[in-house]
Amino acid sequence: MTSAAPFVSLIRRYVLDYLACGDTSVCDEIMHPDFLLYMGGHELGPRDDVYVPAVAKQMEQFPGLCMTANEVMCNGDRLALRFSQHGASMRHDGHQAAWSGIGLYFWDGERLTANWALEDYYARRRQLADRTTNQLEPPAVAPWDELAETENPANEELVRTWLRSGNIHGQPHVAFDDEWDGHLCGPVIEVGETEVGETTVDDLFSAGNRVAFHMTQTGTYVGGAGKDDRLGTPATLRSAGIVTIVDGVIASGRVIRDRSGLFA
Repeated sequence: MTSAAPFVSLIRRYVLDYLACGDTSVCDEIMHPDFLLYMGGHELGPRDDVYVPAVAKQMEQFPGLCMTANEVMCNGDRLALRFSQHGASMRHDGHQAAWSGIGLYFWDGERLTANWALEDYYARRRQLADRTTNQLEPPAVAPWDELAETENPANEELVRTWLRSGNIHGQPHVAFDDEWDGHLCGPVIEVGETEVGETTVDDLFSAGNRVAFHMTQTGTYVGGAGKDDRLGTPATLRSAGIVTIVDGVIASGRVIRDRSGLFA
């Protein structure tokens, strides 16, 4: 049997030894000192001065924080992880929440060097405010046995074209945020042909029949994230996703949007 990709083994330590155990001392071993997290339009780094203290604050709020791997894809040089985080917030009398995220990781062959990531903090905020809890998504059956697959430039170009169309909600079988759990997650900005509309693909790579991406869109706010008094105003929305291509068509996928950042 072929062994899992080395990058996958590193992410296994990232999920299980570091985040699931709440042990930031592991960061010294698995992350380069200059590690950068790109999230919500911010750069959190380097590792010791900025990134670790920021993560420690979340671990203080969720002391029993859990992390579940829902999907892993890797081409040897790059890796994407779709995950769920879940736990009880000490700032909200121990109420529980579960939310999704996607990270697109870089490494130097030994340690992580950067990550384009998004977590659905909008869904987390709603759960803590409403005293409701989302269901947990099924975990990947064998995430740490994932093998590296070759890149596919044709699939990458197909996804770039889709993203730049500005109408990603028109794609069937692609789920957004936590709509899989019965929540409404329609378009929140209109990009299209508006004067302020633009799509920037920040990061994109493929592994076999899957493509992972992070993008930033500017457009007009159309509602769906609160603050309806701001309808029609210019807005910026960041999204990360993993989609699967079958016979030249996007057959399925998942997109996490930074609705919390848009709301703020």
